[in-house]
Amino acid sequence: EKIVRQGMLFDLYGELLTEHQRDIYSDLVNNDMSLSEIAESYGISRQGVHDVIKRCDKQLEDYEAKLHLLEKELSGKED
Repeated sequence: EKIVRQGMLFDLYGELLTEHQRDIYSDLVNNDMSLSEIAESYGISRQGVHDVIKRCDKQLEDYEAKLHLLEKELSGKED
């Protein structure tokens, strides 16, 4: 369920992230890559990838808290 929400938030707000954040987050949610695989791909530590993803999660949730686009989309589909 968390990965589904992450993907939906990324679809809505992903363009608001930096290119580097977008690339890493996309590998996680769209390409189903592990932290180790992402770290190796970008030449950074696994902890570095974890930090970027954690920061992105917070930013995406902050955007949703302010704009409520996902909430509106989901409530519209229920009608």
